[in-house]
Amino acid sequence: MGENNISADTSSYVSECLQLALLLEVSAYPKPGNVHRNADFGDTRYEHFLASAVAVAPHFKLAAERGVKLYNGIISEAQVGLGELIRDSAKNMRRWQSGGNTLLGAVILLMPIAVVAGAVLAEGKFSLSRLREEISRIVASSTAKDAVNVYEAIDIAQPGGLGKAPDLDVNDSRSKKRIIEENISLYQVFKIASAYDSICAEWVNNYPITFDIGYPFFKRQIEKANDVNLATVNTFLKILAEVPDTLIARKAGKEKAVKVSLEAKRILELGGLETEVGRKELVEFDHRLRQTGNNLNPGTTADIVSAVLALNILEGYRP
Repeated sequence: MGENNISADTSSYVSECLQLALLLEVSAYPKPGNVHRNADFGDTRYEHFLASAVAVAPHFKLAAERGVKLYNGIISEAQVGLGELIRDSAKNMRRWQSGGNTLLGAVILLMPIAVVAGAVLAEGKFSLSRLREEISRIVASSTAKDAVNVYEAIDIAQPGGLGKAPDLDVNDSRSKKRIIEENISLYQVFKIASAYDSICAEWVNNYPITFDIGYPFFKRQIEKANDVNLATVNTFLKILAEVPDTLIARKAGKEKAVKVSLEAKRILELGGLETEVGRKELVEFDHRLRQTGNNLNPGTTADIVSAVLALNILEGYRP
């Protein structure tokens, strides 16, 4: 088989895996405080997430193609263009639906996975340990241009709950100029933000929530119940119980975020979706989180669950 066929087959496969992860994540219900198949927000609905998953899939394919090129020595790590891939995903996401930002956080998490999955599969055999090792290398090789492109992606997607950053604030028009002049890489920008944003922390710390908490828990849940909805929702609860959601913390304060996590822990200890009492408490929890608009939306947790699903699907899980 020629190199072009390997690239096309591999990149299509990676894109399909990651698109499926996004679709399964948003469909899981009752995922407390988030959009799911039985609940919408006022301005962002379930179908907006479905359209967005379709819109970003070609960019995952391109990312995986660049991973294959990286493996074959055609491009270097710095030429992968993570920021460009994220920015163009945000543009297409806005073209395909009218609900505003839906998947920017998930795309930021998944894009390095898409690139590296392409490279690892080009080696001949998929390995999660190899994937994680190479993700660390790829994100550390990001550039100042990547950082500027991600700032542009944020401008395009207009996510809520950004708050004000202590340095290189995305809403400060001078930040992009500083990034270029001082040659500050995307990795360095995310290192600054990692103190108050779990997505950035995943990038700079080699995805500890995704690999060490979410992935093994989801795998155990599937093996026990063979129910992807149950496994996804309970994994959401597991991550939220252990890591207070940074989107909630920025919108409503750290104390509220911790209280939401304690409630998620309590419901998971009751069995979550596995038990009748857990299901009842989960539905009520979902309802309570929606009473204050979107201020108690654990959106960062949902993004991380998408990455957890992506790992399992890349490894061979099928619903």
